[in-house]
Amino acid sequence: MIYFISDLHLGARYIADPRRHEQRVVEFLHSIASDATELYLVGDVLDYWYEYRTVVPRGYVRFFGALASLADAGVKITWLTGNHDIWLFDYLRTEIGLEVIDAPWVERSFAGKRFIISHGDRIGRRSAGFRFICSLFRCRLCQWLYSAIHPRWTVPFAHNWSRSSRKSRYGIEDVEAHARQVEQDVSTLPMADFIVLGHHHIVVDRPIANGRLIVLGDWISQFSYGCFDGPNFTIKTFQQ
Repeated sequence: MIYFISDLHLGARYIADPRRHEQRVVEFLHSIASDATELYLVGDVLDYWYEYRTVVPRGYVRFFGALASLADAGVKITWLTGNHDIWLFDYLRTEIGLEVIDAPWVERSFAGKRFIISHGDRIGRRSAGFRFICSLFRCRLCQWLYSAIHPRWTVPFAHNWSRSSRKSRYGIEDVEAHARQVEQDVSTLPMADFIVLGHHHIVVDRPIANGRLIVLGDWISQFSYGCFDGPNFTIKTFQQ
């Protein structure tokens, strides 16, 4: 079984009980251990993360431990960066043994089905300001300059930005209108049997002209995930 999950936003300051939130994710990871062959983390898994060369942020110990247990058991784990967890470098790849991909999308083939998998923030039309921010965040020089600022300043700044970004983006659109906009965004992608996205914090599973559109929802209120068993892709809700 291949599993897909996105938008966990672990560590977000707007989550009332961060420890319980992390524990729920860990329970999900334990629940798939018996049949998972691959796990795709489709971006915004962490609400904020920045790796320094010799130091990594505190927290997420149970979550990383659950990922390590899956990897040690032979589960292939792929982490596609989102707009909140861009700055994943080599720590998790080295310590856990997962693959980190920073690309607008990746193509995969499972059981004869073609998949395009993407966080979704870099698909479709985006404003000039958003494109500038994306290039700024991925600029090696800017990353080096950012790392020179003490985390006591950068971490609160990043979490406050995350909180304001979420308030301005989500909860103001009609879900159906939002889904139609996502359909327009993916219309420029290559043909595929399944197009799997995160980012939008809505659950979508519908046929479109160039395949089947899957939007995975989130783990802030929906606790949804996708699974592919060979012929079928299903979106499920994790029940504790």
